[in-house]
Amino acid sequence: MDTGPEFYKAILDHLCDGIYIVDRNRAITYWNRGAERISGYPAQTVLGRCCADNLLMHVDEQCDRPCNCSRCPLRQTMSDGVPREVPLFLHHADGHRVPVLVRASPLYGPEGDIVGAVESFSDHASMLPEARRVNELDSDTFRDPLTGVGNRELLGLRIDSSLAEIRRNGLSAALVLVDIDRLTRVNESEGRETGDRVLMMVARTLAGNVHTSDVVGRWGGDEFAIVLRNVNGPELNTVAIKLRNLVASSSLTAGGRKLQVTVSMGGTRMLPKDTLSTLILRADWFMYKSKQGGRDRVTSDV
Repeated sequence: MDTGPEFYKAILDHLCDGIYIVDRNRAITYWNRGAERISGYPAQTVLGRCCADNLLMHVDEQCDRPCNCSRCPLRQTMSDGVPREVPLFLHHADGHRVPVLVRASPLYGPEGDIVGAVESFSDHASMLPEARRVNELDSDTFRDPLTGVGNRELLGLRIDSSLAEIRRNGLSAALVLVDIDRLTRVNESEGRETGDRVLMMVARTLAGNVHTSDVVGRWGGDEFAIVLRNVNGPELNTVAIKLRNLVASSSLTAGGRKLQVTVSMGGTRMLPKDTLSTLILRADWFMYKSKQGGRDRVTSDV
C-alpha cells in the first residue's frame, strides 16, 4: 500500500473537521476539504495567504479579535509549544458567523525546533444550525424559503408550546424580536438581490449561534424572532447582546465594497398569562425602543 504524502492528504481531506497548516511565518501551506466546507473558502483562495491576514476574522463572544493581537492561538502555540483549544466564531465566505472549536498544535522539524503549526476547527458541538433542525422537522411546511430558518408558522407553534410548558411546569423562556437596521436603504442602493443576501447572512448568524433547544425564524420582511428556552432574565440579555455583536461583525462583499449591517432587538420573558399576541406586542415595543434609542442595541424587560 502506498503511504506517501498523497495517501495522508486523502485521509485529511475525508475528515469532517477543518484542518490547515501554517509555516513559521504563519503562511497557509495546506487547507483540507473540511476547512472548505465549514468556512466556504476554497483552498485556492487561502493557500499562500498568511493567517495574520485574518481571512476568517475570528472573534470571541465579546467580538474581540484574538488574531489581531498576542492571543492568536497559532501564534501562542508556535511561541511556547503548548497546544490550545479555544471556542471562537469564524467569518464564513457568505458573510455569516459560524461557531467553531479551534485546536492549535505545534509542528516540529528534524532538529526538534518548531517549524509551524496545525489548526483544526469543527462545528461547535453544543450548537446545531437552525436550518438543519427545521429541515428535520418539515422542510416544506416550516422553513422560510429564502433564509432557510423557521417560518412564522413554526414560530407560532413553538411560542404556544413554550407558553403551555410555562403554565404546566414553570419552564423559563423568552422571546426576542430582531429587526435589521436600514435594510430598505440596502435594497435601494445595492439592489434587492444584495438585500436578500443580507437577510440570509443575518439569518445564518442568528441560527448558527443559539442552542439546540432554541428556535430562530423569520417573522416577516426584515424581522426575525428567537424563542429562547431555559433562560432567566440576565441570560436573555447575554444571549441577545452576543447575537447582536455577531451580526455587527459579519459582512459580505457587494459591488466591490464591504457591506455590514446592525440589528435592533427587543426581548421579553414569557409569562403564564401571556398569549401569542400579548407576547409579540411586548417584544415589538422593546424592539421599537431599541430603534428609537439609536439602533444597534438590545432593549428588554429585564
